[in-house]
Amino acid sequence: MTACDVSVIGAGPYGMSVAAHLRAVKGLEVRVFGEPMSFWQTKMPARMLLRSPWAGSHLSDPQSALTLDAYRKAVGAQFGAPIPLNHFIGYGHWFQRQLVPDVDKRQVSRIESNCARFQLTLADGEVVKARRVIVAAGIGPFAWRPEPFRNLPPELASHTSGHSDLSLFRGKQVAVVGAGQSALESAALLHEAGARAEVFARAPVVSWLWQRPLLHKWPIEPLLYAPPDVGPALFSQIVARPNWYRRMPRQWQDKWGTRSIRPAGARWLKPRVDRVPIVTGRCIVSATPSEGNLILRLDDGSERSVDHALLGTGYQVNISQYPFLDAKLLAAIRQIGGYPQLDDAFESSVPGLHFLGAPAAWSFGPLMRFVAGAEFASRAVVRRIMRNNYNVKSSVQFTIGRRGRHKFEMLRYSAVFSPCEPETTKTNGAACK
Repeated sequence: MTACDVSVIGAGPYGMSVAAHLRAVKGLEVRVFGEPMSFWQTKMPARMLLRSPWAGSHLSDPQSALTLDAYRKAVGAQFGAPIPLNHFIGYGHWFQRQLVPDVDKRQVSRIESNCARFQLTLADGEVVKARRVIVAAGIGPFAWRPEPFRNLPPELASHTSGHSDLSLFRGKQVAVVGAGQSALESAALLHEAGARAEVFARAPVVSWLWQRPLLHKWPIEPLLYAPPDVGPALFSQIVARPNWYRRMPRQWQDKWGTRSIRPAGARWLKPRVDRVPIVTGRCIVSATPSEGNLILRLDDGSERSVDHALLGTGYQVNISQYPFLDAKLLAAIRQIGGYPQLDDAFESSVPGLHFLGAPAAWSFGPLMRFVAGAEFASRAVVRRIMRNNYNVKSSVQFTIGRRGRHKFEMLRYSAVFSPCEPETTKTNGAACK
C-alpha cells in the first residue's frame, strides 16, 4: 500500500492541466492515473477537426508556457485552426512528457472514503491512499442513446464515441442521428469515406456557427467575445468567467447555459455537409432489426432501411456512471440531475473529493465542457489546497501575463509547503480522524 497527498483520476486535458499546477507546489506528492489522451485517441474519428478555436484549446500550466504555439514551434509542425485531431493528441502527449512524465497508466477500479483519507484500488489490486482525489475522468461513460436505440446490438447502432475509424462503414447506408458538431462532422467523414450517410435531426433547421464580420473585428470583438469563444455575443464574456456565472440566478444560468451550447456545426464544416442529405423536423420513434438491417420509423410514418445508425446525440452527465465510485461514496455526494454540487474550488459535499470537466458544468457553466475551462479549474483547486491543507512558508505571487491580445491572471506558485495536521472529515455528523 502506498500513500500520496493528491490523486488525479484521468490523464486528459483537465487531468494533466491540474496535475501540472499541483506539481508546481513544492512538497506536494501527486499521482496521476490513466492513459494520456485516451478518449481523444480511441473515441474520436481520425481526420476530425476541433470546433474550439485556437485560443480555447490550450492546456494549462502555471506559467502558461506550454501552449499550442509552443508545441508547434518545438516539433516544427505546420497546422492552424481548425486544429486537426492528430495534432491536438500530439500536443497532449508533448505536454504530458514535459510536466507529468510519470503518469501511472493503470486504471482505478474503485474509490472509497475512509475518514480523512481516500482509498483507491487499482486494476491490478494495488491500493493507494490519498488525502484528496480529483476526478477528471472525462465524458466517456456519459454517451447518451435515445430510447429507440438503447437495446440494439453495437453492429446495428452505436454512439459516435464508439469509433475512431469511420472507413469501416464504406459502402454502407448509415443513418446519422443528431444536429450538433459530432453528428454533422461524422456525416461528412462518412461521406468522404465512401459511405451513404443521411442525417436525421429533430430541429426544424440545422444551425451553423457563422461569425458576423462587424462583430469579429478589433476593437469590438474582445468586448463581445472572450477568447474561448463559448456562447453568443456578450454571453461569451460571462461564460468565460465561471465565478461570475455561478453567482447569477439559477434560472439565468440554465437559460444561458443552454443558449451557449446549442447543437450547431462549425462554419467551415458546412461545405462538406452540403453533399449529405439531411432530414429535419423529424423524430425516429422506433428502430427494429430486420434481416441484418435496421428499419427506422419516423414520426411522420415514413421508414428507412439502413445498415447502421450512428448516434451523434451527445452526452448526459451522470456521475453514477463512473464505475470507480463506491456506492457509499456516491450516495454521500450531493447531486442535481447527475451533476455533483461543487463549491468554489470544485470540491463536492464529500470533503477532499473534487470533480473537473463536464461534471462541473452545473456549478460553473458551459466553459467546463471545453478544454478552455482547464485553466480556471486547475487554479481554483490549487488555491484550495494551498489555503486549507498546507502551512505556507512563503507568499504566493500574482503577476499579469498575456495570451494573444487578452490579459489573464497568472498564478506563480512560489510557496514551499509542509503538511499540516491531518484533516478531520465529517461523516453523518460525526468527525473521524
